[in-house]
Amino acid sequence: MLLVDDDPNDIELVQLAIQDLTFIRTLDILTDGAQAIEYLHGSPHQAPVEALPRFVLMDLKLPKLTGIEVLRAIRQNPRTRFLPVVIMTSSSEDSDLSDCYNLGVNSYVVKPVDFQRFQELAQLVGSYWMTINSPISVLAS
Repeated sequence: MLLVDDDPNDIELVQLAIQDLTFIRTLDILTDGAQAIEYLHGSPHQAPVEALPRFVLMDLKLPKLTGIEVLRAIRQNPRTRFLPVVIMTSSSEDSDLSDCYNLGVNSYVVKPVDFQRFQELAQLVGSYWMTINSPISVLAS
């Protein structure tokens, strides 16, 4: 699982929520959109991650590149175009929701402000994408 979020509190909440989920063996954490693109697609100075994560849980409001820009790059690259992406954000703006679905987001979740509800939601999202969803296998390009 790849978490892309710049809020240390939200990162900690996700970590707490999934710590007992034994089917999530690896949680990679990145704090800006540019890191996410480099991790998934590589750069002139770094190869992309060898094995893609099972899914990406990403905020919209990120430094350097927004979640929407990262989602666009993910969908435009043959290596990652089918990678499940879940946006988990505080934005309930119709334009953000519309932009994400137009770019092929798999799910859009508004972050609850309540700690307990946030944890429950993170567990549900992790459980669904790691144990219920059947991902497509795509060979790295």
